[in-house]
Amino acid sequence: MSRFVQLHLLTSYPPANLNRDDLGRPKTAMMGGVNRLRVSSQSLKRAWRTSETFKQALADHVGVRTKEMGVRVYHALLDKGVTENQAMDWAKAIADVFGDLKTVPKSRKDEEVDKMVGLHIKQLAHFSPEEQQAIDALVDQLAVGGEGPEKDQLDLLRREHTAADVALFGRMLASHPAFNTEAAAQVAHAISVHKVTVEDDFFTAVDDLNDGEEDVGAGHMGETEFAAGLFYLYLCIDREQLTKNLSGDEQLADRTLDALIRTAATVAPTGKQNSFASRARASYILCECGDAQPRSLSVAFLKPVAGQDMLTSAVESLERTREKMDAAFGDGAVREAIMNAHWGSGNLQDVIACAVAKD
Repeated sequence: MSRFVQLHLLTSYPPANLNRDDLGRPKTAMMGGVNRLRVSSQSLKRAWRTSETFKQALADHVGVRTKEMGVRVYHALLDKGVTENQAMDWAKAIADVFGDLKTVPKSRKDEEVDKMVGLHIKQLAHFSPEEQQAIDALVDQLAVGGEGPEKDQLDLLRREHTAADVALFGRMLASHPAFNTEAAAQVAHAISVHKVTVEDDFFTAVDDLNDGEEDVGAGHMGETEFAAGLFYLYLCIDREQLTKNLSGDEQLADRTLDALIRTAATVAPTGKQNSFASRARASYILCECGDAQPRSLSVAFLKPVAGQDMLTSAVESLERTREKMDAAFGDGAVREAIMNAHWGSGNLQDVIACAVAKD
């Protein structure tokens, strides 16, 4: 079985603000001496793993990422008749298994809102379905038994899991490194293949009940930034690591790979969708499978693409670069598949079949 699955996607988005910076502007990056649009890998991965496409394909194998598991446990214990003090202590003990807890300021310990802060984990923790089930089972045991959790009970909360999103994108807990998961998928920041200029959209909103007799003009004025772009996206999936992360379940690994490819090809980042409806699907996908050291083909766009048919130019530049690089290094893919919706050749199922095939 080929170890690495590499995916190269070209997706064109109309005017949009898919991924904003701290000023609310579309994220950008300098590449090849010109400004490019950028969508961060964090934005992409969250859009994929929380999408209905991903969840439906991997029902019961998707985790949840939160700092507030201790709060959920606290309320669950209260609902089962546990006293407030016991619920607080037991919830802290359970949450602490998954990360260090926040410290409640001494000057404000009497405030209800700050009491809840002490149940929060300092950093986001990714809980697999198996771990959530184990927590729920322990809550039931504690409520029936009336005594706090023992160490061996807490130790059992951490276990092998089949969470596809954790297996793909990993999890890191600095305070509990023994439970870290190395990500099986590497996702690059998507970047436009051409130079861009971020534009401003000045807009107004009308007050429907203002008859204009006294206050003439807009009820609200604002400004938002946007830009359009043809993006190149690169992903690399280590199939061996993916299977290992899923407790050796090869069939689930194939399902996870299938779901990832479908979501990457069809699910758009969620930023400003109500304002721009900038939903798009990949126009081109190249899938490469093999054991050679992976490599991105972003160098194909170091010189920005220009002209009226940028998609055709981008496809030609990508494939030309791949051919030259494979010839130079002599370690091309064992197998490959191409979907080119722009030219009407290949399809998504061909790409998926290539990715999950056994050599």
